Amino acid sequence: MTSRKENDLLGARELPDEALYGIHTLRAMENFPLTGRPVHEALICAFGMVKLACARTNADLGWWREEPAKAQSLARACQEMAEGLLSNAIRVDALQGGAGTSTNMAVNEVLANRALELMGEPRGAYHRLSPLDDVNLHQSTNDTYPTALRLAAIRSIRQLEERVIALVEAFQLKEKQFAQVVKVGRTEYQDAVLTTLGREMGAYAEAFARDRWRIYKCEERLRVVNLGGTAIGTGLAAPRQYIFRVVDTLRELTGIGFARAENLVESTQNADVFVEVSGILKACAASLLKVCGDLRLLSSGPEAGLGEIRLPALQAGSSIMPGKVNPVIPEAVSQAAMLTIGYDSVLTNACAQGSLELNAFLPLIAECLLTSCDLLGRACELLACRCVTGIEADEARCRAHVEASTAVATALIGDLGYEQVCAIVQKSIATQRSVREIAVGDNWLSSQAFNALITPEAVCRLGTPDTAGRSKGEP
Repeated sequence: MTSRKENDLLGARELPDEALYGIHTLRAMENFPLTGRPVHEALICAFGMVKLACARTNADLGWWREEPAKAQSLARACQEMAEGLLSNAIRVDALQGGAGTSTNMAVNEVLANRALELMGEPRGAYHRLSPLDDVNLHQSTNDTYPTALRLAAIRSIRQLEERVIALVEAFQLKEKQFAQVVKVGRTEYQDAVLTTLGREMGAYAEAFARDRWRIYKCEERLRVVNLGGTAIGTGLAAPRQYIFRVVDTLRELTGIGFARAENLVESTQNADVFVEVSGILKACAASLLKVCGDLRLLSSGPEAGLGEIRLPALQAGSSIMPGKVNPVIPEAVSQAAMLTIGYDSVLTNACAQGSLELNAFLPLIAECLLTSCDLLGRACELLACRCVTGIEADEARCRAHVEASTAVATALIGDLGYEQVCAIVQKSIATQRSVREIAVGDNWLSSQAFNALITPEAVCRLGTPDTAGRSKGEP
């Protein structure tokens, strides 16, 4: 294997000739063997687009005017990275010291060597095209990294939003399918009042619709970037025209409404926007955790539990208990939700640990935020496609629960009054007879009247019919 020699502040190192990365990446690979996972691909692709915006702005301002091939090759290399074609060449660990400097330097080196390759030059010929003097021209890690993270987050959030919408639609379909299935509604695990299975599913759809709206709106928080601020937001070493134009170029390239922060110093110092976005992801995770818990409970048993719904049977549930089928999709999704909540806690701590003019923990923030988006997106897709769409109602079980439960009594209050219904419930409990048996058998209501009070329309009606002038007890 042939090699090339590269130099940096600390000395010289040998690298394989075929490596697109350079000496800064090599040192980072040695220094940060932490997670064993590379930088998130979404961040790498976003970095390629940010570098393209920077390169195009510099070219438009006349840099490399005497060497148009350099500008063209660099722009093409940036485009390839933006399309994911160079992701495997970024070899640094997801977690690293230096506020993301190792990621930025790895990007610079890979882009430089790819551009050199396109120019017909050997890799490492940095006198022709330099990772620092050309690729990183008028930039710093401290403005390119957070800008790339915002771009990656926006793209990931848009993908997440699509999957949440699909989950909403899956529950809305079940809302229609189960609209006529009357069941017992429960509070604090106890029988409460009658509802319909459709209404339960509709409530789940509404919760995720709210999550979808929050996710959609949080993109606005991410569009304000500090690109052009260089090291601490003062724009040190960057021409004023570059600072004024580079964000506009990024907006044109991405089609996303990016805007330069009014206070570049503040925007470079603080990472609270990521806490806000992560909190919205956590809210979605909480919805997933709650709904998955409900699905597990409603499908429990099935014979010795509630058993009101049947989840798709996907795999055998036990190595020792024949016939057992577990709610594996809600369980898996619940774990993704719990992990997302954990990532939010870590991200919040990392954002709070920024000091003075910079947050040193941007790699951890990026890993938590982008991984959370991935986890939630896959979890929503999994729940919708492999669970919700296949849910079936056990109508006979729901009907039996309605007939056996004292929850049906609340539906009688409008006609019989609270005190009388209490007496019926007490008698039902004491005699082990159903509320129907007592109410109809003791001639409080006819069978037809009783049935009319527990129809899907009756139990879903908002409030009770107007009972003004009646004196049958407190409604």
